[in-house]
Amino acid sequence: MQQISFWQTWIVAGLLMAMSATVTAQEGELTLDDLFATPKLTGITPSRPAWSPNSEHFAFSWSEPEDPGRGLWVSTSDGKDVRLSSNTASGSVREMVWTDANTIVSLRDNNLWQTSLSQGDDFKMMPVEAGAHNLSISPDGNQAAYIQNGDLWLADFHSKQNRQLTRIGIPGLSILQKGRYSRPEREIGPGIWSGPTYKWSPDGKTIAFHVVDRRKVRKVPFPDYLTSETNPNEVRRGYPGDPNEIRRIGLLDVESGNIVYLDLPDPDANQVIDFNWSPGGALLIDTASDTAVERKMFVVAPGESQLREIWRGVRESRMYTSFGSTWHPDGKNVIFLSDMADRYGLYTIDASPSRDRPQLLTDPSYDVLSTPSVAGGALFYAGNGVNPHEQHVYRLNLSGGDPEQMTNLPGRNVGYPSPDGRHLVFMHSNDTSPPELYVVSSEGGDAKRITHSPLPAFTERTWTAAEYVSFPSLVDEYTLHARILKPDNMQPGKKYPVLFGPVYSNTARNRWAGNYSLIQQFLVKKGYIIVQVDSRGSNGYGRAFREEFLLGFADQDIEDYASAVAYMESLSYVDPDRIGIWGSSYGGTLSVYSLLMKPGLFQVGVAAAAAVDPEFFGTDDVAIVRRPQTHPEIFERKALNYAANLEDKLLFIHGIQDQVVPFKTTVELAEELIKQGKDFDFAFAPGATHGWSREPNYNRYLFGKIIEYFDRHLAVPNE
Repeated sequence: MQQISFWQTWIVAGLLMAMSATVTAQEGELTLDDLFATPKLTGITPSRPAWSPNSEHFAFSWSEPEDPGRGLWVSTSDGKDVRLSSNTASGSVREMVWTDANTIVSLRDNNLWQTSLSQGDDFKMMPVEAGAHNLSISPDGNQAAYIQNGDLWLADFHSKQNRQLTRIGIPGLSILQKGRYSRPEREIGPGIWSGPTYKWSPDGKTIAFHVVDRRKVRKVPFPDYLTSETNPNEVRRGYPGDPNEIRRIGLLDVESGNIVYLDLPDPDANQVIDFNWSPGGALLIDTASDTAVERKMFVVAPGESQLREIWRGVRESRMYTSFGSTWHPDGKNVIFLSDMADRYGLYTIDASPSRDRPQLLTDPSYDVLSTPSVAGGALFYAGNGVNPHEQHVYRLNLSGGDPEQMTNLPGRNVGYPSPDGRHLVFMHSNDTSPPELYVVSSEGGDAKRITHSPLPAFTERTWTAAEYVSFPSLVDEYTLHARILKPDNMQPGKKYPVLFGPVYSNTARNRWAGNYSLIQQFLVKKGYIIVQVDSRGSNGYGRAFREEFLLGFADQDIEDYASAVAYMESLSYVDPDRIGIWGSSYGGTLSVYSLLMKPGLFQVGVAAAAAVDPEFFGTDDVAIVRRPQTHPEIFERKALNYAANLEDKLLFIHGIQDQVVPFKTTVELAEELIKQGKDFDFAFAPGATHGWSREPNYNRYLFGKIIEYFDRHLAVPNE
């Protein structure tokens, strides 16, 4: 073998060092413009899959890196054959349904397209009404229903005709069609925050639908300053204590068009969680009060309209409606997600008038995190049985036995089982990887990756994985949990600045969080340590910890952050004089109140879209703060009452079109701070909504303000 000389060794080593330095330099060149460029670094996230009736294929919409638009992709059940099946010249695939084991109908632009697996063709089948959405196939596969402008329509595949089934929809008040509350006055669809749309009966003769009427909700102006003259732009938007939108369920006879409305109790104070048809045509209805205190389930017998209550759960301390239900395959029992015990679990109950108590099906040591899917004689559901910061998919045979963990990739996993239960497609993400589709056999074995979404510019970089730590609370006996990202190659003896954020409940999670994850990675590369804490209100730690958030917004959870700061300050590499906090929505609330209630805890705070006045919370927030008529003391906890306490650096960020947290509330707090002689900073975006972090241009601009603010006041040295 040829010998390598001393000098050759040094030359090779020098080249390797130069290559390493080049890679480091390349990674150090990451900019905000890179993060928000088009196409996105992380690519296009695949849609949820749709299984064929015979379980041999599944379809999804997606595009490969740098390809425009979403195509229709089809994979065999084992993931060995994955191919693009749509015409590349057609519009992006918005929705898809299987008409039989061989045929897919998809919605592209304002047309339905038909894709045949056996023939290999893909063609435009028929037009639909502009803006059609929520496509659903009839049980016989010959028609598809969809929603357009708040009404149900029917597309007939044989006649190629569209027929309007209802005349319920009434256009909304808002001229500027953006923002959470810019919704129709009346529509078939979900409520402002949640709810079902419509579902076919098994025989295809009836459609159960959810109609929401907002005409009695108060009008609130959200001025649009980007028109030639200021436009008041009113929307329907209630406050705690107001009557909520009216939510009802109708039964539509598809042939005659006749509608029968079910007599649900107090439709302006109770939400419809979901409804589902049994194989025999009975309708299960799951409801909960807006306060979350009361939950009821009803059954409507086939061909009838009379409600029969089968279960009621009441608990005054409840504040979340994380519920769901479905029919057992036998059509006689109901399986539902409930918080009756310390952890969320799946229960079964006889739907007959027997009044038997529900029986727990799942492991009581961890939380079930989703409504179950029933497939192949088994339940498939998500849970945190491994640890609180991971979510996995479990399988439980209805014939008995213990739950089986189906996913093994650490992170967040959301499952979609095949109808026969033999395969599971799941969406997986983690700290360093955006969501991708995988498939695994129910018999075991390694999961097969189906999609590869990120651009090369993403995959060629090194991204920082998180550490998960626990530490004691300083105020009680709880053990708290946090997620920490540290800069690579930390230098011994050097102290680093710490940023808590984005703060919120349920943030110490191994998952990819879109733009937030990109920003965290960007900040880590700049030399910050990033921390997220599972504060009060988070699941995974039992009912008491979760429900201590009730009537205690920006209260005990701030103590959790104080405990986390103390833990971080105990670490030798943390600079206790350079600690910041930031967040949006309730995370902005936490940022503001932390600075006002505990001056000096954080030296710098950024509060985006911060809810600072409970009187202006939404009607759905009564689950957290109840109503001013019953708990007036909670509504005195306005941030402006504590304005005199501000000592630290504070930046407000707010979109003027934020209808969830009105811009008005931050303006009032700013006015009080000015009166108190306090110094603070403000960045606003004229057309941004509550979801500013996902809106083009606004996200780049406002995230830039956040980073610039921390750089200015936490003085990250350039070395």
